[in-house]
Amino acid sequence: MTAANAPEVTVSSKPGTPPSTGIPGLRGTEHIGFTVPDLDQATAFFVDVIGCEYMFELGPFVADDDWMATHLNVHPRTVMRRLRFFRCKHGPNFEIFQYEAPDQDLSPPKNSDVGGHHLAFYVDDFDAAVAYLSAKGVQLLGKPTVRTAGPNAGQTWIYFLSPWGMQFELVSYPNGKGYEKDTTSRLWHPANPAA
Repeated sequence: MTAANAPEVTVSSKPGTPPSTGIPGLRGTEHIGFTVPDLDQATAFFVDVIGCEYMFELGPFVADDDWMATHLNVHPRTVMRRLRFFRCKHGPNFEIFQYEAPDQDLSPPKNSDVGGHHLAFYVDDFDAAVAYLSAKGVQLLGKPTVRTAGPNAGQTWIYFLSPWGMQFELVSYPNGKGYEKDTTSRLWHPANPAA
C-alpha cells in the first residue's frame, strides 16, 4: 500500500488540542520498564555506553500462588530475579528486569511485532554521537536518515542495537521539526524539558 492509497486516519481532535479527558492528575511518563536476558550486561551497556546513572536494585520476587499472573500478567511460576532503576538525563527513568519464566520468549520483538518497540535518545551533535557508538562497537542499522519534508523535516535519525538485540534510535533536530511552522503546540523535547 502506498501513501497515495492509504486509508484516511480519523483523529478525535486537532493536533495541539489538549485532551478533554484522561487520567486525573496525569503529569507525564515516570518510567519505562523492559526485560533483558542479562542484567549485568544491560547495566554495562546503559551506564558505560549510553551514559545513564544506575540508581538501585530490587529482587528477587517469586510467589507460590497466582500473584505474578494476577498483578503482572505473567506465568504464575515466573521469577523476577532482579530489577534495576536508571536515570538517563532528561527523560523517563528505566526499570530493567531480569526474569525467568516457564513460557519465556527469549527473542526480542521486531518493530513490526505486536509489542515491538524502540527507545529513542535525542542528541545535540548527531555526527559525534554516531561516531561514538561506532567506536564502541555498537551495531548501527544502515546509514542516517535525513528528513527534508513533512512534519519531521529537519530530523536526522539512525537505529542501533544493544548487545542482546534490543532496538534503539539516535535522533536530532537542532533547528526544530517541520510541523512547528503550522502550530504553536510542541512535542516534548528532552533538550528543553520545561517547555
